Amino acid sequence: MGIQQDRMGKKQGDLARLLGGLKSSFMYVGFFSLFVNVLMLVPSLYMLQVYDRVMASRSGETLLMLTLIVAWLFFTMGVLELVRSRLLVRIGTKLDDALSSRLYSAIMTMAIKFPGKGSVQPLSDLTSIRQFLTGNAPFAFFDTPWIPIYIGVLFLFHPWFGWFSMFAASLLIVIAIANNLVTRDRMKAANNQYTKANAVASAHVRNAEVIHAMGMEASLRESWLKQHLSFLREQSLASDQSGLWSNLSKVVRMLFQSLILGVGAYLAIHNEITSGMLIAGSILMGRALAPIDQMISTWKQFGSARQAYERLDGMLAALPATDERLSLPAPQGSLQCENLSVLAPGTQNAVLRAVTFQVPAGETLVVLGPSAAGKSSLARALVGVWPAVAGKIRIDNADINHWNREELGPYLGYLPQDVELFEGTVAENIARFGRVEPEKVHLAAQMAGVDSLVRRLPEGYDTPIGVGGVALSGGQRQRIGLARALYGSPKIVVLDEPNASLDEAGEAALLRACQLLKEQGTTLVLVTHRPGVVGIADKLLVLADGQVGMFGERDFVLKSLAQRKAAMNKSIADFSSHKSSAA
Repeated sequence: MGIQQDRMGKKQGDLARLLGGLKSSFMYVGFFSLFVNVLMLVPSLYMLQVYDRVMASRSGETLLMLTLIVAWLFFTMGVLELVRSRLLVRIGTKLDDALSSRLYSAIMTMAIKFPGKGSVQPLSDLTSIRQFLTGNAPFAFFDTPWIPIYIGVLFLFHPWFGWFSMFAASLLIVIAIANNLVTRDRMKAANNQYTKANAVASAHVRNAEVIHAMGMEASLRESWLKQHLSFLREQSLASDQSGLWSNLSKVVRMLFQSLILGVGAYLAIHNEITSGMLIAGSILMGRALAPIDQMISTWKQFGSARQAYERLDGMLAALPATDERLSLPAPQGSLQCENLSVLAPGTQNAVLRAVTFQVPAGETLVVLGPSAAGKSSLARALVGVWPAVAGKIRIDNADINHWNREELGPYLGYLPQDVELFEGTVAENIARFGRVEPEKVHLAAQMAGVDSLVRRLPEGYDTPIGVGGVALSGGQRQRIGLARALYGSPKIVVLDEPNASLDEAGEAALLRACQLLKEQGTTLVLVTHRPGVVGIADKLLVLADGQVGMFGERDFVLKSLAQRKAAMNKSIADFSSHKSSAA
């Protein structure tokens, strides 16, 4: 479940629950911090003993023993510091391991539900949180509870030392709160603007060819630059304000560390403290104020991590993890739509309305219709990319949403209009980046009629494509994409305008592939606007404005369409004749 109840009855998100599961690790960090902070008293005590005991007794042996003890304690403190640092690194790694796969799936789901709004920002947010946890900033929070202990020791030296350090700590805390209140909104606005500017730049890079061809670069660069400069302006203002408070904190801390020497000197003159207490008190107060000063200096990191946490928490709450469903038997391939209605993701526009049809296993359905009739929307819905808002899509009488996607995927083949191949070899792309089985790869390539094309590539099936690889034409990508759809002999294959980028040879190969699928008993749904592939159809579905205009056996639908066309031509002829007579 994405949200659970904690002991207080409050809703607890996945991210909070995951961090709660790391509580024991944080407790270990706190445990080691206890000893580290106790050992932080060593410099003050060493200074106290040197001034008050060694200088008074002139004993070299005492100095030697004190120095050896202090060296050993400092070595121990260094080991403990290393251990707690590594603990935080392990916590960050464990958090990343637990979330990265879930975030990847959430990003993919977001891209499907809200086309054009998909972003890898959540992965960057996870990196921000991990880097914050593995840096020095968290130590300030673990060391802060020790401030009263240090101040208590200063009270033991002299009450004036205690009250003076309490005043200094209170003033620094006020500065820390002011820093948060002043910079929080600015930093949030800057980060939001940065995310928008990056998203715009990524969209421009994806369409670099069109931008270059039509001379749009200057205009789009100006559009991006406005958002980038807006980000820089917000960030500069936030950094200026944060720098002001950070520097003020530093100056105030150094001032009080110096002033306590004056207080100590006054008390020493009146024989109320020793000279060793004077130096040790200054060191102790510096240690007491250090966590507050460190929090102020790292507040920018903390603010960025907090915003990243809020974004991740909101995303995980909006896209809860899906429970594993009971496995169903391997599908035979029957396909059924029952009053199917689909909205375009992110809108309230119905692209399909009350669509009903049935395709028995092993038959071929060709979907026809004018542009914007809903053909591609139907293809996306049939493979589960776009969810139904009403009605059902059934495979072997089971709702498509009742299938485990990873189990159903190998039995489905899908070729979208815009074919994208991924970074890797041709064989890996055809094998859907699973285990590459050479026999299945070659069979799929041969069925798609792309085997000879692949063999002519520089390294054949091992040719790298994608970023840094061989550039392929649109027709080559479409034919390799077809081979990917046919890999593993799926039971249902949905092809959306598969011949849009093909030449005559490619279209002939497509027809051969469709014929082979019919012979194998594969259920085939072919979306097209070209009449050349209608001959392989068992059934025809004609869509118009998102609704079924006609559905049935191929010959019956073709006959009905011909009769409708003839009647329309006759009406036009009669109208023209009547108009001529009137003239």
